[in-house]
Amino acid sequence: MTVLGMGTYRSRDAATSVSITASAGCPLIDTAPVYGGGSHQAAIAPVLREHPHLRLSTKVGYMTGGQARVALTNGALSQEEAALRHSIAPDYVRHQVAMSRTELRQRPDLVYLHNPEHHHQERGDLHQRLRSAFAALEELHASGAIGGYGVSTWSGFETRAFTVTDLLRLAEEAAGRPENGLRAIQLPVSMVKIAPVRQSLEGSGPIAQASQAGLEVWASAPFHGGELLPLITPKLAEAVQPGADPVEAALKVAASAPGLTGVLISTTNSRHYAQAAEAIREPVPDYRLKELCDLLDPPAR
Repeated sequence: MTVLGMGTYRSRDAATSVSITASAGCPLIDTAPVYGGGSHQAAIAPVLREHPHLRLSTKVGYMTGGQARVALTNGALSQEEAALRHSIAPDYVRHQVAMSRTELRQRPDLVYLHNPEHHHQERGDLHQRLRSAFAALEELHASGAIGGYGVSTWSGFETRAFTVTDLLRLAEEAAGRPENGLRAIQLPVSMVKIAPVRQSLEGSGPIAQASQAGLEVWASAPFHGGELLPLITPKLAEAVQPGADPVEAALKVAASAPGLTGVLISTTNSRHYAQAAEAIREPVPDYRLKELCDLLDPPAR
C-alpha cells in the first residue's frame, strides 16, 4: 500500500509540519538544503531527534547564495557552478552531504541528486556527470555517511534525459559492481503529470521500472504546486470516487499508480494529514484509473 510522506518544500513552518506529521505516524520526511531559503534542515533537526523512527531524505544540487559562498571558500565549487546555483560535481556532493549531516545532526537515509538535468542539455554529458556524482555517493554510502542515494527529478524522465535503466547502469558503473547504493527515485505524479500513472498501468515507465528493480518510488507534487485543486470540478472528483472532494481526488489518483512507495505532501494541520492518509488508504481500481488517464490525457488517435 502506498504510504504518505511529508515534504518540507512548501512548509511555512517546517518544524511544526514535521512534529505534527511524525506524531501522526508519518514514515519519512523529505527536505533539501535550499528549502525555506536554507533554513529548514536546521529547523527540523530538534524534531527529528524526538522521533528517531522517522526516515529522512535530503538532496544535493540547488544552493542558496550563502551556501554557494561557503562551498567556494572550501574549494568545493567552481565559479561557474556558483553562478548557476546548482551542482552535482563530486566535490560539491561530498561538501553538501557533510553540511547537511551537520545541520540535520544525523545521517540521511537517502540523498537525492536534485534535478540533475538542470542546465545540462546534452545527454552524454549529463550521464557522465551522473556517473561521477554516483561515484561520490557510493563512497559516502560505503563509509556509512548516508543510507543510500537516488535521483529526484521534475522533468528528467519525461524528457528522457535519463531512464531508470540508465540510472541503474550508471550506478553499477560508479560502484564497479552490480551491488550499489542506488535506492530510490522521486518524480512528480498528479492529475497534471498523469503520464507516469498511465505508464505504470501498462507496466512501463519510471515507476514500473524502478519498482521492478527494487527501488523506492516517491511521488512529489500531487497537487501540482496547488495549481491543480481549482481545476478539479465536482464531476471530475466524483469520477475518481463518489463523494470525494478535490484534495481527496487528487491524492487518490496520484497514490494509485501501481509500484509507488509513497506520496509526499506538506501540511501543518494534523487533521489534514489524517484525512490525506485516509484518502490514499483505498486505491482507485486499475480500470477506473485507466479511464481517468484517458479522460485527462486522451491517447493519440
